[in-house]
Parts: sequence; structure tokens; C-alpha cells
Amino acid sequence: MLQQTQVATVIDYYNRWMQKWPTLQALAQASLEEVNELWAGLGYYSRGKRLQEAARKVVSELAGRMPRTAEDLQKLLPGVGRYTAGAIASISYGQATGVVDGNVIRVLCRLRCIGADSSSPAVIDRLWDMANVLVDRSRPGDFNQALMELGATVCVPKAPLCGECPVKQHCQAWRRVEKELAFASQNLFGKPLPVPDVEDCVGDCPLCPPATEPWDSSLGVTNFPRKASKKPPRVMRTATCVLERRGCHGAPEYLIVQRPSSGLLAGLWEFPSLPLAQDLQEEKEREELADHLQAWMGRPVAGKGLQFIGEVIHIFSHIHQTYVVYSLHLDGDVTLDPALSPSRWVTEDEFHASAVSTAMKKVLKAHKKQCRKESSPVKSSKRKRGAGSACPGTQLSLRTFLRAPTAP
Repeated sequence: MLQQTQVATVIDYYNRWMQKWPTLQALAQASLEEVNELWAGLGYYSRGKRLQEAARKVVSELAGRMPRTAEDLQKLLPGVGRYTAGAIASISYGQATGVVDGNVIRVLCRLRCIGADSSSPAVIDRLWDMANVLVDRSRPGDFNQALMELGATVCVPKAPLCGECPVKQHCQAWRRVEKELAFASQNLFGKPLPVPDVEDCVGDCPLCPPATEPWDSSLGVTNFPRKASKKPPRVMRTATCVLERRGCHGAPEYLIVQRPSSGLLAGLWEFPSLPLAQDLQEEKEREELADHLQAWMGRPVAGKGLQFIGEVIHIFSHIHQTYVVYSLHLDGDVTLDPALSPSRWVTEDEFHASAVSTAMKKVLKAHKKQCRKESSPVKSSKRKRGAGSACPGTQLSLRTFLRAPTAP
């Protein structure tokens, strides 16, 4: 859970998880649906899936015994990488092996003035070598946790607390800052500058900052670590429709369908959705979504009958996703095609209790806002899409925003 997620967010999820599945055997007997429901909101859903797969493998193939070395953990359990294996082996089983996570990378890069791209395989391998050499053989788990805690609380990304750091005397980045201050002081009083330290790197070193990115005195120790510039997220547009019917008790029910078992948001539930090509015209967009809905419902759906709600933006780690949200109220029952992906009708409470993504919760929230707006006694002129039909909290596309209003 702590991979890619902050501790404060994880605590409640962890407590609920351990209460529901206190042992490997209990987790191994759970369904993926149950795992996704409890994991919903944590993101990177493949982590939960692999965690359960690992529990099943330990129970069914390893006689309930966890591998006890970093090498076996990484080799035998799905979803366990180099860092997770090292952390488990050192903390739980006392193996003298290092760990390298984001906090450790920052500490080691500053300790050794490593200015090369810290995400490159070559630098990562060197950092692992350093971590394995530094680890305390008698208390590896405590040492690794202390090193990670140092990066999380003292050697932080911005405004590090160097004055409180217990290893600052060993930190080459801090020593460089101190030298620069001393040089500046000597220069102020007209004293000659000292000869460079023999330990200072003066050659072409694969771990030093590139010549095109020299030391920036204003940054101090935060010159390190350095990372390659991130690739811009992939831009995607998806049409999604909130299909609503009146349930047997009068409360609205919504159709949700299950995503494929692999890929983005694997196995989660969502409103019927369809990826869109970029710059697709509104009329064509409606037609494609209507055809998609017809496959689910087994009867024709008129594109003009889809009510435009607005556009909901959701940012995944590598995807800038825009959901173009429509709604459609249905009269009477609908027979769903069992040959398609699993689907079901749910109440609002059942929706939130299901394994749905945060993005789909945003979509339902936008739909509910539009419903409240329409039911408001305050009279307002009816406008079509592009002239104020989007509900509050949603974002119009530039194409929609610039379109001239249609006369009522």
C-alpha cells in the first residue's frame, strides 16, 4: 500500500484490510472483487491484485511459508520487486540487505553528491551497491527503516533540515555548501582562495552532474538528486454514460459494467464508457456512444436522447483523462446481454460500496449536481451544450466554450 501512496492515506486502508483479512490464508480465500472494493481509492489497482495472488501462491504452493530472503521473495512472489523484497527480508527476517526507495535515493545522492539522473539504471545499480555496503549487519531492519525515516523527515526534497541531520558531517553536499560559504567569506576579505580538495571530482564521472547542468549555489544540497524531465502524460478522451432507471423501491439505480481483467483499472466497475478519438465532433461523439450503449441494452439508442452533463477531468500518473459525461433515463426494465462483460444495476450506496475508481465517483457526482440543478425551483432558460449546460464543478472543452450559444 505504501508504494506510490502517502502514509497518511494508507493508515485507514491498512487497518480495514487487516481487520478483514488478518492472515495470508484469509486473504487467499478472498475474491478479487472484494480486494478491489477495499482497495478502491488507493490507485494503482494492480498492487492489490498482485498482493492477493502472492497470498494464494504462498498458501497453495509454498505450504503457507513466506520466502525469507530478498532473492526468493522477488523470484517467487508476484508483485514483489527489488525494494519490497529488501524491506521484507531485512525488517521481518533480519537479512543484511539494503533497500532503495525514493527517500533513500535522496539521502544517498546528497551524501555522495551524485548528480547524474537518479532514475537511470546505472545510477540505481550504484545506489543499491551503496545501500548494501552501508547496511548495519547486526540490525539491518532498524538501519533501513532509519535511513528511510531520515529521508522522510529530515533530508526532505525541499528545505531539508541540515542543521538537525545526524550524518551531516559525512554529507558531501552539505560540505560543499559549507565550502562555498567559506570561499565567499574569504573573498569578501580579500584572502586567496584555497586549492581545491583532492577529493573533489574533476574528471568525467558518470555519477556527477552533467556539464550542461552545473551546481546551482542557490539550491544548496537540493541540487541533489537530479531526475530526468518527466514525459508529458498521454491525453485521452472517453465518453461515459450514466444510465439511470427507477428501482423497485423508487430510488434511482445505475448500470455499471466491469472493466477487462488487464490494463488500466483492471477488474474495476464503471459506467458504460467508450474511448474517443481526439477532436471528434459532438454529433459523431454522440452516435458512437449511442451505438456502444445499444450493444449493452439490445435496443436502439438515439444519440439525440443523450443528455450532456459536462466534462470531468481525472489525472492518472501517466494519463490526462477527460470523461465526456452523458446521462440517459430509462423507462421500464432492460435485459442486459449476458455475452458481454459482467454488468449490474446498483443503488447509489451500492455504487460507492463497489470497486469503482475515484474517476467514476467524480462522474456520478457531476450527474447528481445536474439532477439537483434541474429539480431546483429557480427558473432558468434552457440551453444546449456549450451554452451553460454543464453542471458546476465540470470543465468545458475549448471547442465547446468557444461555440456560439444556440438561441432558445
